[in-house]
Amino acid sequence: MFENLRRFLEEMAGPAPAERGFGDDDMRVAAAALLVHVAEIDGFFAEPERRALLLLLQQRFNLDAEMAHELLAAAQKSDHEAVDLYRFTSVLQHAMTLAERRRLIEEMWTIAYADGELQEFEENIIWRVSELLGVPARDRIALRRKVRAESGCDPDAPGSWETDSGDERPTGETGKAPR
Repeated sequence: MFENLRRFLEEMAGPAPAERGFGDDDMRVAAAALLVHVAEIDGFFAEPERRALLLLLQQRFNLDAEMAHELLAAAQKSDHEAVDLYRFTSVLQHAMTLAERRRLIEEMWTIAYADGELQEFEENIIWRVSELLGVPARDRIALRRKVRAESGCDPDAPGSWETDSGDERPTGETGKAPR
């Protein structure tokens, strides 16, 4: 009897929030949009990046494959409509702990290395997002080294654009409109 009552109430209340789709102010869309931005910043959304991104979305937000594809579509739409990164980072700054923001930066590095090479534009975006999220530079650099090593790259090798000055800040402009 109680089980029937519970089912009736669930049916009256409608689908669970995760099944209702993804709104513009949803922190999952904000996080996914930043991951999409990293994947697309070099002008190519390679299949390895797409697969890695979908897997990350499934694992991070406990989604099935269909919901991960829906989140990816919502994130791409949101990223393409955004005028700056602050739209996403302001939502995440308030919704995530520092440990969760570090995890997001690690995931951004994972997407950046998913196609086998790191582009200057990708590193620049991750640097800027780290700053906006309040993730310390030492953590960003340590996470880059960790992901780089996990991807089979030399964690100490500099990017082709880095100078001998030791400055860890990436230089250059992005291929998208300024944010």
